Amino acid sequence: MKDTTQPHPNRGAVFARRLWTDYRVWLTTAAILAFVTAFDPAQGAESLGFVMTALLATAPYLLLSIGLAAYAGATGADGLIARAFTGAPVAMILVAAAFGGLSPFCSCGVIPLIAALLVMGVPLSAVMAFWLASPVIDPSMFALTVGVLGFEFAVAKTMAAIGLGVTGGYITLALTRAGAFADPLREGVGNAGCGASSVRDPKPPVWKFWHDADRRAKFSREAISTTLFLAKWLTLAFVLESLMIAFVPADLVARAVGGEGIGSILTATLVGVPAYLNGYAALPLVSGLVEQGMAPGAGLAFLVAGGVTSLPAAIAVWALAKRSVFVLYVALALSGSLVSGLLFQAWIGA
Repeated sequence: MKDTTQPHPNRGAVFARRLWTDYRVWLTTAAILAFVTAFDPAQGAESLGFVMTALLATAPYLLLSIGLAAYAGATGADGLIARAFTGAPVAMILVAAAFGGLSPFCSCGVIPLIAALLVMGVPLSAVMAFWLASPVIDPSMFALTVGVLGFEFAVAKTMAAIGLGVTGGYITLALTRAGAFADPLREGVGNAGCGASSVRDPKPPVWKFWHDADRRAKFSREAISTTLFLAKWLTLAFVLESLMIAFVPADLVARAVGGEGIGSILTATLVGVPAYLNGYAALPLVSGLVEQGMAPGAGLAFLVAGGVTSLPAAIAVWALAKRSVFVLYVALALSGSLVSGLLFQAWIGA
């Protein structure tokens, strides 16, 4: 007689696979902290404290952006916001880059705002312009840069931020018009990039959404899902950043980016990407290196590259957007930082 029994699935394996799929970021973060704590309890406690402090510092930006994103989704205002960015992309890129360069958002604080814009269906070109410009400079950073490195350097850094945003935005726009990045968001993030349903099928917004049970439920869902999404990636980013600060000493970075000439600018660009230092902490380091003979262009390239590709910002790009967008982001950051350093050095030399 033919055996018709079917093999029973391994419930343990199924559970483990589902657990990993749903919670892999949290599990990875916990595993890193556990590993560090097992071999260096003091560093484990320090990293945990760093994460908590960083999350608390970022909380106001998170709460504001999450609330705005959830409110826009519940009322239907996301369609209005998205359409505002689709009217004149060339002009919008200029506005986004200028706002990014002058806005008071750090590389961490800009993440929830970028997530909200992408989910609302704002074109990737305008988002990329803002994304590239915002982490490099802000009003408080400008004032501190003037005090540490001088007015000339602060102006150059601001120009680099806006120039990087504008150039990156236009390159992204050209690639998008050529057929690239039609759906830039990862699966499960929002409702798909530039062709979001809120733009394709606009409806009048309902500002007082709390009178409608379905809209109240949507507000809650949007707020919870966005909070969990951002929290898990930011937590991982801050854990990695704490370890980089602990195990990549500033003097090692200083030796790597010291020197003069075009070679030092290229080295500073390449080192600035993985060896990110907090934007404020990096200023005195660069000031000391410039006084010791490092080319000012190399100092600018290091600051720009490190700001744009800081761990929270880079991980946010990876988490929100598809791999092709991440590659474009890193390529624009590297090339833009290098060109900024070369132009500043040429201007200083002239």
